[in-house]
Amino acid sequence: MLPDTDLHCPRITTREGGPEFSRIVAGMWRMTEWGMSVEQRVALVEQCLEMGVTTFDHADIYGDYGVETLFGEALRLQPSLRDRIELVSKCGIKLRSQKHPQHTIQHYDTTAGHIVASAENSLRQLHTDHLDLLLIHRPDPLMDFDEVAEAFTRLQREGKVKHVGVSNFTRHQFESLNRRVPLATNQVELSPLYTAPMFDQTLDGLQDLRIAPMAWSPLAGGRLFSPDDERAGEVRAVVQEIAERMDKPFASVVFAWIMQHPSRPLPLTGSGRIAAIRDAVSATTFQLERGDWFRVLRAARGHEVA
Repeated sequence: MLPDTDLHCPRITTREGGPEFSRIVAGMWRMTEWGMSVEQRVALVEQCLEMGVTTFDHADIYGDYGVETLFGEALRLQPSLRDRIELVSKCGIKLRSQKHPQHTIQHYDTTAGHIVASAENSLRQLHTDHLDLLLIHRPDPLMDFDEVAEAFTRLQREGKVKHVGVSNFTRHQFESLNRRVPLATNQVELSPLYTAPMFDQTLDGLQDLRIAPMAWSPLAGGRLFSPDDERAGEVRAVVQEIAERMDKPFASVVFAWIMQHPSRPLPLTGSGRIAAIRDAVSATTFQLERGDWFRVLRAARGHEVA
C-alpha cells in the first residue's frame, strides 16, 4: 500500500456563521511526550499544512500545563505559521500541579474570571493575539450558563476569541448554553469503542441544529490495538478485514467510519507521527459501504441492531 502523496484535507464550516476548519484536526495533547525539538515542532506543523490539516487542538491543562508553551515556541520561531492555521483551546479544569500550588484539589471552574484569565494565558503561551475557538473543557456542576455566556461574549467582543464552544456536554447542556451564545461545536469522545454519543441524543441534537461535533480519541486512546481487550479484538478483526479488502490503512477505516455519521464529525488525531496524520486525512477520500459500517457497529456493541 503506497502512501498518497497528493492528499489534501477538505475543509468544513462547523455551523452557519461558524469557523471553517480542516476536516481532520491535529490533536496536540500528547506533545510533551513526543520529545521534539522546537525545529521538529515547526516541521510537524508545516507537514500538516502541506496535507491541508490547518486546525490544531489544545487545552490549557495538556501536558501538565505545558503543551501550549511548546506549540507557542514553534510559532515564535516561525511566526508566519500563525496566519495559516486555526488554534483551538479549552479551559475550565484546574489540575493539581507544581505549576499551580494553589490548586489543592482537582476541580472544575467555569466562573467568568477563570474563563477569561485562562483564555488570556493561552494567548500568551501560544504566542498569539487570538484563539479561533475556545471550548469549556467539561460540564461543571456549578456552571452558571449566563455567566459562561457573558465571559464568552466579552472575549469575543475584545477580539481575543473568534468562536466559542464546549466539550463533553450533554445535549441539554449544549442547547442551554447555545440559546445564550452561539456555540461552534461540542467536542465529544467518539470511537468504535465509545459509541454512546450516537445513542444518547448528543449527535442527534447537533445534527438537528446543523452543528458539526469534534470527535476526540477516535482510536479509543490506543485501546483498539490492545491484545487484552476482548471487545477491541472483535472490532479490530472487522476493521482489519474491511481495510484489507478496500486496500486502506486500518486507522483510515476507523476515521472514515466516524466521519460517515451525518452529524459531520471532525476527528482529532493524537499522534506526532506525520504518517498517522496522513492516514486520518486519507479517510476523507472514501466512504464505507453501509453494510460494512454496520459490521463495525455490531462488533463495537456486541449485538445486532434490534
